[in-house]
Amino acid sequence: MKSGGNKGMLDSLIQSDVVLEPLDTLIRKFKSGEYIVSVYGLGHVGAPIASAWLRSGVTVLGIDKSAKVLENARKGLTHIPEPMVNETFTDGLKNNKFMIYDDPIQASRISKLKMICVPVLIRKNKADLDAVKEVASAVGTGLKRNDIVSIHPSVPPGTTEKFLIPLLEKSSGMKAASDFFVIYNPERIYEGRAIFDIEEGHPGIVSSNDNYSLDLAEKLFGLIFKKGIVRILGIKTAEAEKLFEGVYRDVNIALANELAKLSDRLNIDFWEAKKAANSQNFCHIHDPGIGVGGACIPVYPQFILDVAARNKINCRITKTARTVNNDMPSYSLNNALKMLPRKVIRKSKITILGLAFRGGVSDTRLSPTYEILKELTRLKIKDVLVHDPLVREDNLISNYKNVQLVNNLDHAVTNRDLIILAANHQEYLKLNPSKIGQTPIYDGRGYLNPDDFEKNLYRGIGRPIQP
Repeated sequence: MKSGGNKGMLDSLIQSDVVLEPLDTLIRKFKSGEYIVSVYGLGHVGAPIASAWLRSGVTVLGIDKSAKVLENARKGLTHIPEPMVNETFTDGLKNNKFMIYDDPIQASRISKLKMICVPVLIRKNKADLDAVKEVASAVGTGLKRNDIVSIHPSVPPGTTEKFLIPLLEKSSGMKAASDFFVIYNPERIYEGRAIFDIEEGHPGIVSSNDNYSLDLAEKLFGLIFKKGIVRILGIKTAEAEKLFEGVYRDVNIALANELAKLSDRLNIDFWEAKKAANSQNFCHIHDPGIGVGGACIPVYPQFILDVAARNKINCRITKTARTVNNDMPSYSLNNALKMLPRKVIRKSKITILGLAFRGGVSDTRLSPTYEILKELTRLKIKDVLVHDPLVREDNLISNYKNVQLVNNLDHAVTNRDLIILAANHQEYLKLNPSKIGQTPIYDGRGYLNPDDFEKNLYRGIGRPIQP
């Protein structure tokens, strides 16, 4: 059950038959604490969303399946290193605005707005909706008349209408749009600045299938999205919109990767060419890199491709971009190994800098580093160190033979035969050349300054090889 607060006071908020209220009255009750927001899932999306509501003055219930996450939340801590989340959780607990529950049905009964913020993973190139299904069933069981359910993970178009709304109706015994209201609000956060993105970075997207729910969504989510609201009548369109954002980035990263590979072959400076090209207002070439990771950009195109295949549409550009980006870890590793004499590769001591999927985050989901480790294991390299300033432990490392995760950067780069930069963490800009010595370094992000290293010891993606 919950920790902290007055359970009797909260239980009195459970209402079985609420008269439809004017929107201004409803908003006022959220601001006063009479109506409560429950956030299901306190991870990369839910923790900053809960924080944004707390910062707006609204009372929040936090629910998560993980006992460890709940234990941390009760202490005002989050397991994700997002700026301002710990401080906001702590203040919320102190002011009795933030309560932690481990009973999802009871949390649904108590709250007015239920926010489903659990992740949608990918399994066999299809959306894995198991976590959403579990939460939606619990939410529906505790649903009351005139309650609001909002859905936030990125899902294939049609998921809310064909899967989630029927599930909520079945578990609640009520009908959407007449007995309760459903909103789709896709998260648009960038890890490492999530609260800023919610509050100020982008307009919030809100959608529903009826005008009243859409008006309600605009009013309610306007409390946290200070940049404004973009309304979409039709949830399926909003689901597609979010995936389009990810596909756009994936395709443009693939374009950058192709141009960087061409630059490698021609021995020209991709980065100089990119900078000059992007001085033209209609050109926005992205950065190339060792691979595309995380739970967003590599995943959303697969949702699109799955839906397209079922509708007999061939999304060739999207498919090709995925192929190009999936090939980048192998391409980068092959270039890095060329810096070593072929005969000594198997006996080499190799360091990978970065386990997170990109710099500035501790998130390792679908990190390209795992693909590099898989290939190094196949090549039977017997001494591989992985360093990451933000990842202190990782369960997947044990899947790879002769690979060790270390936390000391000097140790990671001293007396090694090859260093590969895989994540553009700021800490790596301070690499000490004296510690590296004569070790060659391959810059898989084009992140380092080539002038900081001896010309014959540095090679980077899209960087010309100096004679």
